[in-house]
Amino acid sequence: MVKIRLSRVGAKKAPFYHIVVADSRKARNGKIIEQIGTYDPMTNPATLILDNEKVEKWIKNGAQPTETVRALINKSKENK
Repeated sequence: MVKIRLSRVGAKKAPFYHIVVADSRKARNGKIIEQIGTYDPMTNPATLILDNEKVEKWIKNGAQPTETVRALINKSKENK
């Protein structure tokens, strides 16, 4: 099953996340299929960069976003 989820790349106590499409059986920071955005919760307000076209394409193809990513997608749509 393919999931849209967060992959942590930040330093200790300074989280930074890539929003990626990956096989759910792979590790959190393991092999990914495609990177579709970034999320930086340390800025005020939090910085979210998301390619909505790629998100829609992957959801149409059957990828399931995690709860956190679903909330970020909805936040992204509200801001546009």
